[in-house]
Amino acid sequence: MNFADRLLRAIDKKENLSIVGLDPDVEFIPQHIQDKSLDEKGNNFEAVGVAFLEFNKRIIDSVADIVPAIKPQIAFYEIYKAPGIIAFDETIKYAKQKGLLVIEDGKRNDVGNTARKYSEGHLGRVKLLRRKNEKEIEIPSFDLDALTVNGYLGSDCILEFVKDCKNYGKGIFVLDKTSNPSAGELQDETLSSGIKLSEGMAHLINEWGKGTEGEESYKSVGAVVGATYAIDAQTLRKIMTSNVFLVPGHGAQGGKSEDIPNFVNKDGRGAIVNSSRGIIAAYSKTPYLEKYGEEGFYKASREEAVKMKEEINQALRNSGKSRW
Repeated sequence: MNFADRLLRAIDKKENLSIVGLDPDVEFIPQHIQDKSLDEKGNNFEAVGVAFLEFNKRIIDSVADIVPAIKPQIAFYEIYKAPGIIAFDETIKYAKQKGLLVIEDGKRNDVGNTARKYSEGHLGRVKLLRRKNEKEIEIPSFDLDALTVNGYLGSDCILEFVKDCKNYGKGIFVLDKTSNPSAGELQDETLSSGIKLSEGMAHLINEWGKGTEGEESYKSVGAVVGATYAIDAQTLRKIMTSNVFLVPGHGAQGGKSEDIPNFVNKDGRGAIVNSSRGIIAAYSKTPYLEKYGEEGFYKASREEAVKMKEEINQALRNSGKSRW
C-alpha cells in the first residue's frame, strides 16, 4: 500500500499526529538496564547495543497503542559499530511487530549510484550472491517505511529514492526547513527568483512527489519542517498542500503544541510531530522519578506521549482544524 495512505490511516486510527523519536543515549539508559547488560556482556559495545534494545522495547511497549510511528535516528546507533546497528535493526523489527510504522532519520543521499545504494538498503531491495546460472535474488535489508533524505543534491539523486517509494510503498521526507537555530543561514537566503531557498526546495519537493499520490490524495514524498519555525510552515504549507510534513523539534528543542496547526491543512491532515528526548528521557524529571522510580521509566514515557497527543489535539480543536 502507498506509504502516505498507510501513514494517514495510522494517524486517524490513533487520533494522533505525534510520534516518538528513539534516539537512545547511554545517559538516558536507566541504571538497572545498564547493570544487567554489564553483567551479561562486560563493558563494551555489545553491552551498549543490548541495553539500547531493551530500553527501546520497553518504550515501544508503552506507546504502541498511542502513536502511529517511531523515528529512530541512526547516528545514535552506528557510533557503537555492529552492536549498535544490530540494536537499530532489531528495534525496527520489534516496532513493526507492534504495528507501528518506522521512519529512519538518516538524512541520506549522494550522487549517482551511491544514492541508489542508500535507497536500496533502506527502502528497496538488495542483491545477494549467486552461483553461476542461478536466478538473481533481491531481498529487503532494513526494510523501513520511510527515510529522511537530503534534497540539496538535486533531482537526479532524489528520484533514485522516489523509484523505491513507488515500487515498494515506501516514503521519504526531504529536508526543507530544519529545526536548528542556524537553519536560516542557508535556508532563508533569497534565490534569483526572489523566494527563499526553503521555498524553492518546497516547490521541488512538490514536483518530486508527483506520481506517488495515494487514495488519500497525499504524496509519499514529504518534507522535514521544524516545529521551531511555525511562521515558515504557513508559507511552505501553501506550496506543499499534498505533502506530509515531518515536524521535529517539539518539546526539548523548543517547538510548541500550540504552533502545530500551522503545519497542517484545513482538514487537520498533513503532518506528524516528533518528540525524542522529551518522551524517552521523561523519567529523569523529578516528578516522574518520585512517582515511578527509575525502573518505571517507560511509564513516564507513556504519560508524556499521552500529554503530547492531548496538547496537540487541543491546539487543533482551538484552531478549528481538528479531525477528532
